[in-house]
Amino acid sequence: MLRFSEQHGIGVRQLGKLIVAVEEGELQYMKSLYERGIANGLTGLREVTGKEIRSIEPAVQGIAGLHVPETAVIDFPGVASRLGSEIQRMGGELALSSELVSARKGSTGWRLTTAQREVEANVVITCAGLQSDRVARLTSSRTKYQVVPFEGKYIRLSSRGSGLIRGLVYPVPLPGLPFLGVHFTRRIDDEVWVGPNAVLARGREGYGGRWNLHDLRESLTYPGTWRLLKQQWPIALREEWQDKVTNAFLRECRKYVPELEAVDLEGRFSGIRAQAVGRDGALIDDFKLLRRPGLVHVANAPSPAATTSLAIGEILAEQVLRELRESSS
Repeated sequence: MLRFSEQHGIGVRQLGKLIVAVEEGELQYMKSLYERGIANGLTGLREVTGKEIRSIEPAVQGIAGLHVPETAVIDFPGVASRLGSEIQRMGGELALSSELVSARKGSTGWRLTTAQREVEANVVITCAGLQSDRVARLTSSRTKYQVVPFEGKYIRLSSRGSGLIRGLVYPVPLPGLPFLGVHFTRRIDDEVWVGPNAVLARGREGYGGRWNLHDLRESLTYPGTWRLLKQQWPIALREEWQDKVTNAFLRECRKYVPELEAVDLEGRFSGIRAQAVGRDGALIDDFKLLRRPGLVHVANAPSPAATTSLAIGEILAEQVLRELRESSS
C-alpha cells in the first residue's frame, strides 16, 4: 500500500500507533498481540511502560503499552479513486449503483442480472461487504454465517482536544468481541476522530441511524445474533449506554486521555461494520473465502481489509487464474 501511494502521489503520514492497557486483565492480550506482531515482521514494535507512554503521547495514561512506529494513515478515498482509474485504464469498466438481482450458472459461464442490464462472465468474484451473505445466496452458495450489521459512531475532537493526541492511540483489542473500544486516530487531514462504539445497526445501510425494518427483523430473528448477545450482553448494554449518553462516552475516553472535556467532543459520524456471525453466536473474525466452479466469494473481510486490500487482491488473482486454467483444461 505504501508503494502504491508513492507511485500515484497519494497522501500518507507515518504517525505511529500506541496500544494502551489501562487494566491488569488486558496485559495478557497485549502480550499475545506483541508476539503476533513480531511473527508478522514488525521491526519497530516494542513494549513500553506507563512512564514511557507519556514520552510518546504526553496526554495519554496507561499501565503499559505497545508502540508500533510503522503505523501510518492514508488518504483511502484517494486510493479507491486511483484503483478505479487503473481498472479503466486497463480496459475495465465500473458500473456503479448496479444492484445484483440474480446470478445463474450456465454451460458457458455465469449470467449476472443487474437492475440495468445483464453481464456474462467466465469467472465471478464477489466482495459485497454488508451484502456478502445475500449475494452468496443469489449464486446458490451455502453459507454458515449471516452478516449482522453494527453501527460504529465516531466523534471529531475540537482543536484543543486534538492537540492532546500526536498519532494513533488504541485500546487493547479483546478477542471474540465486535466492540472495538474507544480509540483516537489522527487522520490524513489532521483531524482527530474518537471511536467507534458498536451498537446493533437498524439496517445494513443504516447510516446515521436510518431504519430498515426488513434488515432489523433479519438480524433479530437470526439465532446467532441472540447467542452473541447472550454471551456479551453486559458489553452490548454498555455500548448502547455510551452511544446515548455523552458523559458516559467521555468517561471511557478519559480512561486514556484524562484532560478531555465535554466541549472537546464535536461532530458525529458513523459507519456500518459487516460482522459475520455463525449460528452458534461466534464471530468470524478472519478473512474467509468461499470457492466453487467459476466463482470466488469474499465472504468475510474484517479490519484491516482496507490496509491489506492489495494483498487480498493478489490472493484473488491467483484464485481466478486457477479457475481459468481449470476451465480451459
